Amino acid sequence: MERTSDVLVLGSGLAGLSYALKVAEFATVNLVTKRGLTDTSTSKAQGGIAAVLGADDRFEYHIQDTLTTGEGLTHPDVAALVVRQGPERIEELVNLGAHFDMGADNGFDLGREGGHSRRRIIHAHDMTGAEVERILAEKVLAHPNIQVFENHMGVNLITEERVVRRGRSVVNREANCLGAYVLNCINGEVDTFAAAVTLLATGGVGKVYLYTSNPDIATGDGVAMAYRAGAVIGNMEFVQFHPTCLYHPDAKNFLISEALRGEGAVLKDSRGRAFMEKYHPLKDLAPRDTVARAIDLELKKSGADCVYLDISHRPADFVTQRFPNISEKCLEFGIDITKEPIPVVPAAHYMCGGVVTDAFGRTNISHLFAVGEVSMTGLHGANRLASNSLLEALVFSHQAALAAREILPGFKAPAEGTVPAWNPYGATDSEEAVVVTHNWDEIRRCMWNYVGIVRTERRLLRAQHRIDMINQEIQEYYWNFLITSDLLELRNIATVADLIIRMAQRRKESRGLHYNLDYPERDDQHFSRDTLLSAEGWQNDG
Repeated sequence: MERTSDVLVLGSGLAGLSYALKVAEFATVNLVTKRGLTDTSTSKAQGGIAAVLGADDRFEYHIQDTLTTGEGLTHPDVAALVVRQGPERIEELVNLGAHFDMGADNGFDLGREGGHSRRRIIHAHDMTGAEVERILAEKVLAHPNIQVFENHMGVNLITEERVVRRGRSVVNREANCLGAYVLNCINGEVDTFAAAVTLLATGGVGKVYLYTSNPDIATGDGVAMAYRAGAVIGNMEFVQFHPTCLYHPDAKNFLISEALRGEGAVLKDSRGRAFMEKYHPLKDLAPRDTVARAIDLELKKSGADCVYLDISHRPADFVTQRFPNISEKCLEFGIDITKEPIPVVPAAHYMCGGVVTDAFGRTNISHLFAVGEVSMTGLHGANRLASNSLLEALVFSHQAALAAREILPGFKAPAEGTVPAWNPYGATDSEEAVVVTHNWDEIRRCMWNYVGIVRTERRLLRAQHRIDMINQEIQEYYWNFLITSDLLELRNIATVADLIIRMAQRRKESRGLHYNLDYPERDDQHFSRDTLLSAEGWQNDG
C-alpha cells in the first residue's frame, strides 16, 4: 500500500510530536511510531527540562555549563541557539496545557542537577516526560491534518540521486529523500510512505547495551536507516551512562533521577562511606561521565554488585512529594527511600552522537531532517549536560518546522505510483527465530563488556571482530527471509554497534564519555573535532 503526505514523521517522542503539531498548521502529516503513541523514551524522562528561568540565572551561565560539560566539542553557536530559545519553548508547552511544579512565589520550582551552576530544571514532580508526552499526544490525536500509524516501523529510507548543476558544470551528486518503506507490525506487510519532507525522531540506541535505562524501543533505528541511505553520522563513541539505575532483579530499566542528587542525595559504598569527594570538587553533583566512572571504579575495587544513593537524611514528606514516582516504584521492591539508601548501578542512557544536522535539523540528504536523540546537532559535544536533551528536542523541532515551511508547498511529495513498491526478492518465512535472539543477546553483551564505560584498544578490537561476524550473518539472514520487527531491530543494533566501535577506535584519547585506558589523557592537538562517518568513509580527515 502507498500512503502520501506532505510530511512523514518517524517517531512519537517529544521531538516527533512537537514537530508534527507545528508543521500540521501548513501541511498534512503521516506520523509513524513503532509501538503505541506514548511508548517513548520521553515518557520515561524523570528529571526535567533545563532553561534559564531563575532570577539569579543568565543565558551565559547555561551556555558555559553546556560548553564545560561538552569537553571542547560542543558547538558554541548551537549552545547559544538552544539556550536562548529555552524560555520561549517552555512557554509554548505551558500554553498547550503542560503542568509543571510551581514554587512559593508562583514561579517555577527549579531543580538543580549535575554540571549546572544554577537551579534551572523545570519539572512535573519526577515524571516530567510523561506530562509533556501527555499534552502533546492529546493535541496530535485531535489535529485533523495528522494521521497516526501505531505499530509501524521504518525499514529503509527511500532516496534518489540527482545531478546538481551550476551553469554547465556538474559539481556533485545529491541524494534526495522521498519518504520511507514502513513495516506494518500487525500484518507483516511493508507499505510505502511517500513525502516531500521526512523527519527522523526515532530516539536513542540504549538497547545496544546489556544494561540500559532506555525502553525496549531504543534500538537505533533512525541512525541505522540514515547511515544506510548515505547520511553523515557523528560522535557515536560518546555514549552517556546514567550513574544511577535501580539495582534489583525485577526492576527493568528503572532510572533513579539525577534530581535526587540535586536535592542532596549522597552516593555511598557498601560500607556506607561517601566517595565522590575523591573524584570531583562538585562531589555528587559532578557531571555524569565523572560519576559513572567513579561508580565503575568503586565497584571494580570492592567487587560489590552496586553502590547506594542515600536521601534518607532529608525530611520524609519532602522526599515523597518531590519524588512520588521513584518513591512508589522503590516501595514496590521493598525499598523505603525515606529510611534507607537505594541500590544503584550505571546503565547506558543517552547517545550524544547521531545523524549530523545543521541548525535547522537538516541532514546532508535533501529533505531529510533529524531531531532529538537520533541527531547530532553539536549541542552535547563529548558529554550531555543533564536535562539539556528535552530542551534540544523542543528547539530543533521548532527549527526544523521553520525549514519545512520554506520547502512546502514549493516541493511536492512524489506522485502516486512513481516510487517503487517494496520488493521482498523471493524471501520466505523463517522458522529459526533463535538466530535473531542469539545474535541480539551476543551484541548487547559484547558491547557492555568491551565498549562500555571504560575501554581499551584490545577490548575495542575484540568487539569489532565479533560485530563484523554478526553483521555478515545478519545480512545473509535479512535477504533470505521475510522481515519482522525483531529482525529489523537486530540489523539496526548491529549497525549502530559497528558505528560506536569504529568511532571509539578512531578517537585515540580520553574525552568526556569516551574513556580509553590506553590513551587516558585528552589530546586537543589531534582530536578536538567531531568524529564524522558516512557510507563513503571518514568525513573530516586532515
